[in-house]
Amino acid sequence: MTPSRRHLATLLGAGLMGLSPMAQVLAQTPANQPALKLIVPFTPGTGIDLIARTLGPKLALRLNRPVVVENRVGASGNIGTEAVVRAAPDGATLLVSVNTLVMNRALYPGLSFDPVKDLMPISQTSWGQLLLVTHTKSGFKTASDLVQAARSQPGKINYASPGLGTPHHLSMELFKNTAKVFLTHIPYRGTGPAVTDLLGGQVDAMFLPIHVALPHIRSGRLTALGIGSDKRHPLLPDLPTLAQANAGNVNVDMWFGIFAPKGTPAELINLYNREINLLLTGDDVKSAFVSQGMDPSGSTPAAFAQLVERDAERWAQLIKAQDIKAD
Repeated sequence: MTPSRRHLATLLGAGLMGLSPMAQVLAQTPANQPALKLIVPFTPGTGIDLIARTLGPKLALRLNRPVVVENRVGASGNIGTEAVVRAAPDGATLLVSVNTLVMNRALYPGLSFDPVKDLMPISQTSWGQLLLVTHTKSGFKTASDLVQAARSQPGKINYASPGLGTPHHLSMELFKNTAKVFLTHIPYRGTGPAVTDLLGGQVDAMFLPIHVALPHIRSGRLTALGIGSDKRHPLLPDLPTLAQANAGNVNVDMWFGIFAPKGTPAELINLYNREINLLLTGDDVKSAFVSQGMDPSGSTPAAFAQLVERDAERWAQLIKAQDIKAD
């Protein structure tokens, strides 16, 4: 490098050092910016993964920097979450997650990090709904039918979940706690095997994401008993909420969102929040999300933080009341 070029590079470097973190990000060129890494703590193909892979390329264009999606799976999402908690708070590593995050806080009290206090919420991205379903041979037509049968035969009726601590599992535990009934939990290793046995009548009931349950409902192989939400869903307008079905006020809506490591500058949090919320209004993003049973929904960082804190307390109380253990 010639002296004049070296001098120019020094001046440019000094100029960038004097800028705010957000200005530094915007001032850098794609050639010298590190890739923005979106960590997904679950396997490819999940709703969370779809969020990252839908927003990632669009963020890359908006921010003028490369964006990569990395799946860090294991330990019910704790491995990927910890990777973001331990990452430098420079805006280069973000977490894309779901409300399992706060459930894990109570399920795994021995964690070396706090998934609520050690992360900074950037924005909610979407909501997902869960349906209470049964196989058609069970004879249950409504959620009230299931409650009455469970009360008359405690423990005889069982239910499936994709595993301990999953939203499907804890949603049913909330249902049980609210309705004051007992159903036997049959945990599986993943949604696929659980649904297979549900369809075959080996298990009696289950909470399922709407996009997973809907094809089987339409084919007549599953019966929808109610939706675990405060309102009905446009895809199933005739299906009552669990409260409307006289089965208890059970809202188990799942939130999805994006987080940064604790200590990330507020300017970067606000930058990402603005860009993510803008992308969520796009028709292509809405279409991609709806295909996975998610409704796009942005937020401010503060509003998302309040949601996360409220949900963490709610699920912690349930986990303690039901004496749920992760192992």
